[in-house]
Amino acid sequence: MVELTELQRRVFEYIRDTIDRGPAPTPREVAVRFGWRSKRAAECHIEALIRKGWLKSESGKARSLRVAHTAKSVSRVAVEIPLLGSIAAGLGREQEPEPGECVVVAIESIGFKPTRNTFALRVAGDSMIGKHICEGDIAIFEHGPEPRPGQIVAALIDRKNTLKTFVLKNGKPFLKAENPKYPDLIPSEELVIQGVFKALLRRAKE
Repeated sequence: MVELTELQRRVFEYIRDTIDRGPAPTPREVAVRFGWRSKRAAECHIEALIRKGWLKSESGKARSLRVAHTAKSVSRVAVEIPLLGSIAAGLGREQEPEPGECVVVAIESIGFKPTRNTFALRVAGDSMIGKHICEGDIAIFEHGPEPRPGQIVAALIDRKNTLKTFVLKNGKPFLKAENPKYPDLIPSEELVIQGVFKALLRRAKE
């Protein structure tokens, strides 16, 4: 199936959820739901969803939209997570932003439902191989929760980002590498936790 844009996915999910409760929405109802002045905007999105194989419709019949059979098994589980750049699994470095990029994942494959605070970073380096996190992996994080000692975090330490294990010793936090080649990182100025590690994606080598 052809992947959807973020807006197309929102339109699809609205149509799908409406069909679950009763009759399919009309283009005008879709336009009202998304604040579009003209129903033509809704018709264009619906046509794209049909063309991409996510919806089906019977020509000339009102409220005939239905979810395509091939979309039923994936429509509720595939989500997009923002890929915000790379993170050093080493001594730390300036983050390299990659605006507009996303990774598409199945909720079942990561074991939790992402929120608006979920983000992903590409791993650069080998300081976390003891936790089976390797160069080129994509690590998924949740921004907001306070880390517990022993959890893996994305952190900004003295203005450089890094991927490490969060540790407390005598009440003072520091970051621990999971590779004996790398030293522990103790903040001299500040330590900001950007996200707590939730899941890992790894592409098979060709």
